[in-house]
Parts: sequence; C-alpha cells; structure tokens
Amino acid sequence: MIATASYPAALREATAPAEQRGLERDGVRLLVTNRATRSHAHARFFELADYLRRGDLLVVNDSATVPAAISARRANGEILPLHVSTRIDARIWMAEPRGTVLCGEELRLPAGGSAVMIAPVEPEYPRLWYAWFQLPLSMGDYLATHGEPIRYSYVRERFPLRDYQTIFAREPGSAEMPSAARPFTRRVVEDVRARGIALATVTLHCGVASFEAPERPPIERFAVPHATAQAVNRARGEGRRVIAIGTTPLRALESSVLDGEVVASSGWTDLVIDERHRLRAADGLLTGFHGSTATHRWLLGAFADRELLDAAYGAAANDGYFCHEFGDTHLIV
Repeated sequence: MIATASYPAALREATAPAEQRGLERDGVRLLVTNRATRSHAHARFFELADYLRRGDLLVVNDSATVPAAISARRANGEILPLHVSTRIDARIWMAEPRGTVLCGEELRLPAGGSAVMIAPVEPEYPRLWYAWFQLPLSMGDYLATHGEPIRYSYVRERFPLRDYQTIFAREPGSAEMPSAARPFTRRVVEDVRARGIALATVTLHCGVASFEAPERPPIERFAVPHATAQAVNRARGEGRRVIAIGTTPLRALESSVLDGEVVASSGWTDLVIDERHRLRAADGLLTGFHGSTATHRWLLGAFADRELLDAAYGAAANDGYFCHEFGDTHLIV
C-alpha cells in the first residue's frame, strides 16, 4: 500500500482560469524549489526562463483535452454525471459515474446512447468502472456534440473547452487537461528557446483525476517518439537537465526507460511514481499544487524529501498560492 502524502499547508482553490481572475495565462505564480540549496523563490510564470539553464530540455505533453463529461440517466430517472476517462477499445472505456452504480446497470445517454457498467476497475475503490458504450457516433464525435469539460465543485462556472487546452495540445484524448503546461504562452516559449532551452513532446492521455481517496493512478495510454527519446538521452549524456512539464510527461518518460536509456515506445503504463521510485529519465519537474490525497502529490516524493516539500507547500500557502488545474505552479530543480 502506498503511503498517502499529508502536508500541513492549506492552499486557496482556483475556482476559475487565471484570465477570469484578471491575469494573463502566464501571470500565475511560480514557486521555485531548489533541492541543492533547500530554498524557495517566488516569481511569476512568465519569468520561468530565469530559473532554467541554457541546455535544459523541457518535455511537454501534447495531448489535447476532450469534453469528457456527459449526463446519464438511471432507470429510476435519476440524473448521474458520467466522466469518460480512458479508451480500452472502440466500445469499452474506463469511466467515472459520479454516484453509486451496480454491475450490469445500464445508463441512458443523450441521443439514444447507452453505457453498461461492467465492473469497477479496482473493487477496493469502485470509483472508476469499465463501461460498454453504444453510441450513434464515434466517441470523439459524440463527446464533441454532447459532452463538456470535466468540472469539479470548486470550479463554480462553466468554461469553454479552450480554457482546458494547453498551447501544446495536438492529439485529442485527455479526459482532464495536462494542466502543468497551461500557463505556457507564445512569449514564454519564445523566451526559453531564445535562451538555449529546448522543448520535446510526448503524448499521454490523462484519465480522470483522483481527489476522493488515496487510489493508485489508473493505467493510461502514452507514446514517446524516437526524436524525444534521442533528445533526452543526449541531454543526460551531456550532463544537461531534463525537466518534465507535468506529472504526465514524467510518467511517460519513466515508463520508457530500458537499460538506463529512454527508448521510443507506446502503449499502456501502470507505473506508480512515489518516494521509492528512482528517477532515471528526469532531473526536474514543473507541476501544479494538489490536494493531499491526489496521486500527483505522491510523485513529488521522488524529487524531494518530506521536510523540503512541507516547506514548499508552507511557503506557497503563506503567500496565497492557488491549487488545482487553474492554479499556480511549482518548479522543483
């Protein structure tokens, strides 16, 4: 059983995108934790390049967010939100019914569609289910017509899908936004490149997040292209840093290590990264701020010890940082 991280600091919840709070996308806060000096610095995201080095390689996720939340109806008429998560095949997907369901239960969907709840993915935590969908369109077209972005209770208004996309979004497939890269703007990308900092891409389609219980992260589809594998190996061989822009590219890279090097690969990953994991592909991480039971917080233990992370979250809380997908950012180097 993986230990649950529990930090003492309480951060503010971002209830809307930065643009709705009077900021530019790249105007959110940036906390920089330096592991060597065990220090923390406060900045704005558009100053990111000031805290990087010439020769650093940033690895980003190019998965695009899909409108994965649809409205389902039970046989008794009860309306139940359904979050479509991860594709198994054309008709079977992992999904999250936002309420209690039964094995074999059929949920009615808009436009004559239906979803049969087959079985929970993890019986101990019956939040994610395998579901068999019968739809009048392909899943992508169906969600584009009838879905909306997944929204949790702390986000009080509906925002368009474009607010849930990053500048790097190319391959549709994420149920939830790879949010660490959300603050990147054209000027930030141009700034880091002008300073000799390179970018490379991987694809990992994010499933639904874990907020309610200390669950294992679900399996997810990923792909690491040959050019990215080469770029990572070359950087590490030359003593340059590889910084994962989010937990998703980190999971993809660490899932692609063979005999000490990153190799081009694609498929499924069930890799769990926590304080016991020895990092083999990345030297740093840019991430957001997460709740204490989120699996994203386990992962930070691979980069820093509990005392340093406690201090980082304490510094962020004391300075009014925001957490969740529309919140502030944390660079650990």
